[in-house]
Amino acid sequence: MKEIYTKTGDKGTTSLKGGVRVPKDDIRIETNGMIDLLNSHLGLIKAATVDSAEKEFILSVQKELMIIMSHVATPQGVENQKELHCTTLTGKMEELIDGLPHPEGFVIPGENLLSSEIHIARSTARTVERRLWTLNETYGVKEEILVFFNRLSDWLFVLAEKYSK
Repeated sequence: MKEIYTKTGDKGTTSLKGGVRVPKDDIRIETNGMIDLLNSHLGLIKAATVDSAEKEFILSVQKELMIIMSHVATPQGVENQKELHCTTLTGKMEELIDGLPHPEGFVIPGENLLSSEIHIARSTARTVERRLWTLNETYGVKEEILVFFNRLSDWLFVLAEKYSK
């Protein structure tokens, strides 16, 4: 295992894929930090969910988030060889959204811990989406990633409603 600390970030920089150094507040680093936060929230949701198919789907989303993070951390002009599965997962989320109840009117989170955590993940996914659009203005982001995050927040919205009952 690599060392946990390298001391290379002590001066306010960190590495992109391939070792390119950037400031720690670079939009790519900020975006990946938000994706990491979202992944942590999804882990909590997965741990609290009893439905095995749901757990499996959340795990597939978490794995995709890790691939997306590698794409975000890839410097311009460098090709990332990790294959994205965003389009497939987006289709699956659309199926799941269609199969879940759609709330009527304004939703206020807080019915129970699980639905509240899902709402936190949803709002985090929306923040990631905004960061990705900012990133897209300067570096470009694959459209399938942008669509994936939009659909992910939609799916989390209806999933939260499913568990609010």
